[in-house]
Amino acid sequence: MEEKREKFKRLAESRTNKVIDMLGLIGNLSNQSNYEYTAKDVNKIFSSIEKALDVQRERFNSNLSKRRRFKL
Repeated sequence: MEEKREKFKRLAESRTNKVIDMLGLIGNLSNQSNYEYTAKDVNKIFSSIEKALDVQRERFNSNLSKRRRFKL
């Protein structure tokens, strides 16, 4: 069982750090000296990211709630 936990921790840390790094790169696009964008563009970007986060969070929550609902 601990092997699964260690594998989860290793992969979660690696993948989370990759996402954080990529978000930093998106933040670099805010430099108006180098890029031109509208508030609508920014809202589309973050709306899409937030939706993807919600979907993935729900995958974790639904797995947990399925386990909680079972009763004998």
